[in-house]
Amino acid sequence: MKPINDHLKENLDILFVGFNPSVRSGETGHHFANPNNRFWKILFEAGLTPRKFRAAEDSQLPGLGYGLTNIVARPTKTADEITKEEYREGRVLLKRKIEHYRPKIVCFVGKGVYQEYSGRKQVPWGPQPDSVVPGTLDFVAPSSSGLVRMKMEEIIHIYKQLLPFVSSLAEKEGHTE
Repeated sequence: MKPINDHLKENLDILFVGFNPSVRSGETGHHFANPNNRFWKILFEAGLTPRKFRAAEDSQLPGLGYGLTNIVARPTKTADEITKEEYREGRVLLKRKIEHYRPKIVCFVGKGVYQEYSGRKQVPWGPQPDSVVPGTLDFVAPSSSGLVRMKMEEIIHIYKQLLPFVSSLAEKEGHTE
């Protein structure tokens, strides 16, 4: 199974970073394609997208100012199958992508993703006090996996914390609605 394509462009408002593609994503070639994954529902219910997108529409996200990538490209059934070496390589590649594309916010979809990327053990939800790549804001949100035991309302509440940052970016760039 081959890795799925990133959806990146320079100066995105938010780059969403997952652990790695699911087997279903690997089969379809689209991010967050597992029917048990709630990513698309969370984005919509948090007010980040104007409607609930489908995984097959993931390439439309850059048009909204959002991008998609993973810390590890290889599809697996669970994140537990990712090796330490894959994380080491992924950490370097992800940092290069962030430095190159310069997203304003990097939203890590899962605390474990950020812990692997940053090397930090104690990580709160939401904006991080120090970003790994200067000039970007690191933001940690819960995984959208259906296996996560947090209540949906709590997950959506954390993702909603991205809205003021995105709004302030729009104001700075002069395209307020």
